[in-house]
Amino acid sequence: MNIRAITARARVSTTKIAGKLVAKLEHAIRPQLIVRHSTAQALKQTGKSLRALLTGFVASATMLGTSNSCAQVISVAPAASASVAAPIVPGKFTDVTAASGVRFVGVASHTSHKYLLETMGSGVAVFDYDNDGLLDLFFVNGASLDDPMAQDAVPENRSAKDWNRLYHQRKDGTFEDVTEKSGLKGVGYGMGVAVGDYDNDGYEDLYVTGYGGNHLYHNNGNGTFTDVTEHSGTGGDKTPGNSWSTSAAWVDLDNDGLLDLVVLRYVRWNFIDVWCGEHREGYRAYCHPDIFPAIPALVYHNNGDGTFTEIAKKSGLGTPGKGLGIAISDFDRDGKIDLAIANDSMPEFLYHNNGDGTFEERGLTAEIAVDGDGRTYAGMGIDFQDFDNDGLPDLVITNLANQKYALYRNNGDGSFTYDTYVAGLAPMTLLHSGWGIHFLDYDNDGLKDLLIAQGHDLDTVELNYPQIRYKEPLLLARNVGNGTFVDVSSQSGDVFHQQWVGRGMAVGDLDNDGRLDAVITTNGGPAYVLRNETATQNHWLTLLLVGHKSNRDAIGAEVKVVTSHGALYWTVSTAGSYLSSNDKRAHFGLGTDSVARSIDIRWPSGIRQTLTNIGGDRALKIDEPSGPQDSPAKAGPR
Repeated sequence: MNIRAITARARVSTTKIAGKLVAKLEHAIRPQLIVRHSTAQALKQTGKSLRALLTGFVASATMLGTSNSCAQVISVAPAASASVAAPIVPGKFTDVTAASGVRFVGVASHTSHKYLLETMGSGVAVFDYDNDGLLDLFFVNGASLDDPMAQDAVPENRSAKDWNRLYHQRKDGTFEDVTEKSGLKGVGYGMGVAVGDYDNDGYEDLYVTGYGGNHLYHNNGNGTFTDVTEHSGTGGDKTPGNSWSTSAAWVDLDNDGLLDLVVLRYVRWNFIDVWCGEHREGYRAYCHPDIFPAIPALVYHNNGDGTFTEIAKKSGLGTPGKGLGIAISDFDRDGKIDLAIANDSMPEFLYHNNGDGTFEERGLTAEIAVDGDGRTYAGMGIDFQDFDNDGLPDLVITNLANQKYALYRNNGDGSFTYDTYVAGLAPMTLLHSGWGIHFLDYDNDGLKDLLIAQGHDLDTVELNYPQIRYKEPLLLARNVGNGTFVDVSSQSGDVFHQQWVGRGMAVGDLDNDGRLDAVITTNGGPAYVLRNETATQNHWLTLLLVGHKSNRDAIGAEVKVVTSHGALYWTVSTAGSYLSSNDKRAHFGLGTDSVARSIDIRWPSGIRQTLTNIGGDRALKIDEPSGPQDSPAKAGPR
């Protein structure tokens, strides 16, 4: 057991005492929590200091005292920390939506019957579908609903406003709508999207989830896509009540070089007319997921011939959940990729890869199933990367107001520590509701920050909780390098002062300038393209990995970049966030170093590759070698 794990265990008794004090303080400052139930079996309390807990809640109480304010709250690092905080450098993100030519407006079809489906969507993907080196955009759309809907009805696209949209990026940085030409208009009420090259032909394919059925689109390599859902067998369970899918992830579950597909489902639900909320005009609300049964994910094994076999039960991934977000990483560094799933108002899941084609759910024993007080929460968005550069992937999950976003620090012994308070996220997120989330280094200083799309799910929330907002600004939390974050949103551009009902978010370097940009979707509203214009002298490196023995996207590869300041780590993935798909390229901020001392890659196949003295401020394409390499073979400009 490492020093961090020993220290965490030694502080357990202190945390239990602090938890009781915190519960009393919560009761005093807030008459009613939107934490609606606890698990029957709570986790033991994990390594928090009493000082950090109480500091967080004092800041939270101050925040509650200004119920109508969206003012910045700067968290205070624990007094015991010996680290010297880095200068607080805000970001600068600019809304370039109008100038870019993106005109997407999502269809949610809010009705008087408050169907739960209306408030959940939808997602976005950033990916290069034509291999021209420029990221393109794909937006998932909802569909028109009747008011009321027949109980077992499946929504249909009735006009062009209901279409999904594909935007191709021109060389001048603007986008053109190529939806009709591409064949990606879609059908039905869409939710999420996953990008992956499932047939290893060098072109990115799309999987689109929704209510009433999912769709797999094969990229033909000529700007068009073909719906191969029926042939592939990936359409999902269309039985009424079982057909609501949310986030999905492409991942090679058995390391056979072919991407498999994990598709989350939310709840067993149809358009049954259930009244939730108060029985008076204007107070009807969307129902809590507690009243709907959980449902297992769908898991499709890639057969290598364009078809898939559903293996959820056989693989051990069939535990019923209320899944909204999925992310991948090798949390115990055993060389096999694991899965983390954000569930709504029930324990979160962590699936350990046994290496024999099966998985074991370890959320409770790994201490990520509930929060530090042993309570479940409304898990929605998720990311699974190493934020503190210790070589171990950490986990972050967003949730609803009054629950505090959950940050779990990897202890290195198969367990995690709930670090929301110590990291400063408790006061920063207490009154906010988060969806799309991503670890990104916005200023290339070598530390992964957090960008979060926010907005409540209840459009009536302000009637009962005046300190909480339905529409919210984005949150940018800067990693200051000592295990803590500070809120720099208010200083990082006008977009952080706008109120949106944020949902999906995808991150990637749209203009290839070495600064990560973001695309945000809103529920029933416009999408936003945000260009990162943060002024920095720091250097960067972007890596496009191409697998040969491994899957061509290199999804699941572990990359280590070493600079004079230390090591940086990244797991290659398009999954994470909420209903969305990120750029597959691995991005590293090198800080003041213009050269990376080394790049170490552990490919999904098990092959290890080392490159040395790699110049920064460029994008590199790295091909997987046929065997172990210790020199920069096959590394070229992108």
